[in-house]
Amino acid sequence: NTYAKHLGTPIIISHKERAKANVVGKMTAIGEVEGRNILIVDDMIDTAGTICMAADMLMARGAKSVRAAITHPVLSGPAYDRINASALQEVIVTDTIPLREDQNLSKFTVLSVADIFADVIERVHNYKEISSIFFK
Repeated sequence: NTYAKHLGTPIIISHKERAKANVVGKMTAIGEVEGRNILIVDDMIDTAGTICMAADMLMARGAKSVRAAITHPVLSGPAYDRINASALQEVIVTDTIPLREDQNLSKFTVLSVADIFADVIERVHNYKEISSIFFK
């Protein structure tokens, strides 16, 4: 919700029901999808099953495009193949976990967190506040 407010856009909620552990049984979107450029935001991506299912479902509901912004790209098992075969146009990740260079990375954009980590470490080391870094 904070991202939607900051960007001045409506929020869409993706609801999933798990059939069992690590298996999504049913997924739906709550909100207006048709004709919109969608950005999925999440903290991590592991096997990419859920996010690829969400992207495909959003495109089937009439989205103009679907991208994902993910903090930690674990990307295990079939993740790279799933992403490359999915409707995801772009996957934006941080460099907290390196991507595998032997994979097709054409859909990936990597943003570095080095500067913010360095700033936090310097501030902590010098007993300075860090909240202003995160709450601007």
